[in-house]
Amino acid sequence: MNKGSKETGLIFLKLGGSLITDKNSPRTARIDIIRRVGEEIRSAHEHNPSLQILLGHGSGSFGHYSGKEHKTRDGVISKEDWLGFAEVWYDAASLNHLVINSCREVGLSPLVFPPSASVTATNRKITSWDLAPLISALDKGLLPVVYGDVVFDSSIGGTILSTEDLFVHLARKLEPGRILLAGRDPGVWRDFPKCTSLFDKIQPSDRDILDDAVSQSQATDVTGGMADKVRQMLNLVEDIPGLDCLIFSGEKAGNISDALSGQDLGTLLTP
Repeated sequence: MNKGSKETGLIFLKLGGSLITDKNSPRTARIDIIRRVGEEIRSAHEHNPSLQILLGHGSGSFGHYSGKEHKTRDGVISKEDWLGFAEVWYDAASLNHLVINSCREVGLSPLVFPPSASVTATNRKITSWDLAPLISALDKGLLPVVYGDVVFDSSIGGTILSTEDLFVHLARKLEPGRILLAGRDPGVWRDFPKCTSLFDKIQPSDRDILDDAVSQSQATDVTGGMADKVRQMLNLVEDIPGLDCLIFSGEKAGNISDALSGQDLGTLLTP
């Protein structure tokens, strides 16, 4: 496995729930967007065969609605909680099935690594994850896929881990050159919810101004929304040499393939 850079090596790409689902309408996928994104990933591979991509996606209007209803992120204790845990798992897996089908239809070779089957946590922090199969998938030229999912937790019974939670753990183990977070917004707004001005660049030294500027997501999001995404990614770019992170819109055709080719779009998080 090659350590990443902007143009070659390993890149993490997340398709946000806001991009691939209608987050205001329960269990509604945007199939046309999912398919077009798959075509852009395939195009990027064709343009640069050395590129390695680890694909992740959010749960959007699938897992977030059931997760909010059952408060699964906060812990799983009672029988009713566990029934809710299983419902969130089903919703997240249902969306993943749609993503995988679309990837296959455009000629990609995805291989899913469901966190619920392989990750354990303690108080929402990953404590165990055998990455050897995922690394082998990358080395063999396949497209490993992870997604926001329920996991068993030794401290609170069970919880939900976001794709960013997974990327944080994976990045410290695999050291990608770039993390791409593609959503509907064109970047990180300075003035959400007015949404008239974007950050071009955010650095760890900007943390003090972020609390007032960066808000949570408007739609249902049980794992924290934009504020948590920015904080988690800033910690990573500060700790991993050579890493940067791009938060940008996947709505516009060509943006994802451009980002995979090394272009800077939206908001760049950099040391």
